[in-house]
Amino acid sequence: MTISASPLGRAAHPAVLAAGSGKHSAHVTHWADRIGWIIGLLLFVAFVYWLMRQGWQWRRTLQGDVPPLPQAPQETGEPLLETRGRYFGSTTAGQWLDRIVAHGLGTRSPVHLLLTDQGLDVRRTGAPGFFVPVAALRGARLDKAIAGKVLPEGGLLVVTWEHGDRLLDTGLRSDTPAEHRRWADEITRLSAVASGTAGGTPTDTPRGGPAAAPAAPAGPHHDKEGAR
Repeated sequence: MTISASPLGRAAHPAVLAAGSGKHSAHVTHWADRIGWIIGLLLFVAFVYWLMRQGWQWRRTLQGDVPPLPQAPQETGEPLLETRGRYFGSTTAGQWLDRIVAHGLGTRSPVHLLLTDQGLDVRRTGAPGFFVPVAALRGARLDKAIAGKVLPEGGLLVVTWEHGDRLLDTGLRSDTPAEHRRWADEITRLSAVASGTAGGTPTDTPRGGPAAAPAAPAGPHHDKEGAR
């Protein structure tokens, strides 16, 4: 006995017809979920920014004893060296992550550097500039990291100087990094000359040779010898 399919049985389901023709149903966008993720991400970024600001405020409080930055005198003399570049920050000497933020020292900025016999003039754009007197210079070296910034070996000129009761390292990068060695040598030379003068010990032997010892006063014995 043959059973014929009914018209309802022969009619295909619309979903089957759509699948057979290669068409897909439209994807449903869950806007509520997306908006929730975006708001959560924004709140997280704002929280991280708030923590960073609190950290800087805490550092400023701890560094309240840092005196105001010295400023350049009206006459600094003819520049020995001059360059433009980038100021990356200042830290406690020998501690490249202990950033100093007082008086704007923690702000990275473009910089114009002038080195004279009077000292190092640090002219910054968008941040307070300062002047390091030659008597405060303690030398310079080539390095690769300071204040959380890491560069290739020798990519930083680090100047060590004394400010108040603190010894600081200041990280600078010239637009022409090949000049760093010359800058380091010249700053080290100036600091050595200044420390030698301040200590009362000459850095070079006088041209006339070592100073002669003062003559001892003539005593009675010498008088008698002279009389003979």
